[in-house]
Amino acid sequence: MLAAGIALLTSVACQMDAGEPAPATSEPPPAVATESMAAAPAPTEPASVPAETPTSYASSDKGTSAVETLPTRPPRETTAPDAPLLPGLIPQEKPLEVPEGVPEELAVVWQVWSMLAAEHVDRATFDPEIFTEASIRGMLVALGDPHTNYVVPDVFGIENQDIRGRFEGIGAHVSMNADGRLLVVAPIAGSPAEKAGIRPGDLILEVDGESIEGISLIEAVSKIRGPRGSVVSLLVQHVGSVEKVVIEVERGVIPLQSVVVRSEPGQRVAHIRLTNFYEATMDDLSQAIRESIDTGSEGIVLDVRDNPGGLLSSVIDVTSLFLEDGLILYEVDGDGNRKDWLDRENDDLLETVPMVILANQFSASASEILVGALQDHDRATVIG
Repeated sequence: MLAAGIALLTSVACQMDAGEPAPATSEPPPAVATESMAAAPAPTEPASVPAETPTSYASSDKGTSAVETLPTRPPRETTAPDAPLLPGLIPQEKPLEVPEGVPEELAVVWQVWSMLAAEHVDRATFDPEIFTEASIRGMLVALGDPHTNYVVPDVFGIENQDIRGRFEGIGAHVSMNADGRLLVVAPIAGSPAEKAGIRPGDLILEVDGESIEGISLIEAVSKIRGPRGSVVSLLVQHVGSVEKVVIEVERGVIPLQSVVVRSEPGQRVAHIRLTNFYEATMDDLSQAIRESIDTGSEGIVLDVRDNPGGLLSSVIDVTSLFLEDGLILYEVDGDGNRKDWLDRENDDLLETVPMVILANQFSASASEILVGALQDHDRATVIG
């Protein structure tokens, strides 16, 4: 068992009338002992105080002084032997015993948690779920790593649906920028957001007339999403502009299509846009390239501009389409252990087809893995 003494300063009710001023006295203030929390001795009999004393106050007549006779009273006596010296101090007669099973490094956390739940003046509103989430988020903030986040189970389920299925909303990939404002990374191809004129780099400032400044990314997304056919009003600041415009978008069912062929069949060079990396991306891309070659295309332009990324397993599969063998990327953990991600065997046809990759500043995460690997293997010319 580990026990640690903790004194917790908090807003508990105590035996001190905060609404009454301390009585005036010519005596020096008593010294407060810092080594112990013993109560101050009971005060001596108060000196006689007149029933009425002239008291000056500042009037509202622009500097004209006034004197008014206000009733006063002698100092309040307190004979409570255990009156605390510090307002809001929760005294603990003995340390809390930490239950078996609580790791030693979390003992103080458990003690503070227990004291708040039992002693805080608003303990009736103590919500374990809220405090658990706040504790977790505090740990993540202390890491100083913006790429490490805590996702509650419900939100994790929604994100999995986004990657593997479909959802109802405006169809835009968004994130929080360094100023805590909602940034449009890229609208999904053919989505209501794209059709309404929302562009990569735009800022969304309000949703249905309500500011979303200071709320979390998940909260902002939940306000923008909604059933198909409904309309959401967005206050948008376009990238490179100081003006703010209201854009109304009719929500729809957003198909998670990650491969879009932009060229006409039979063109010498096929233009294929890759919008994300989903589970089916590799199969869809392979089929699109083969169909283009079968109709007369001799090379491809693979467009990953504004592609925000996606599944790691998907980008490994996609990259493997174009490499004969070799290393795609490697990971090194905090202990120095390395894990290699190697090319997976695929058809030789796609390993030789001439290819150019288009990228920009919004090609992120998995897109950067694809571009970097193909560039390192001299497999493609990268533009952007």
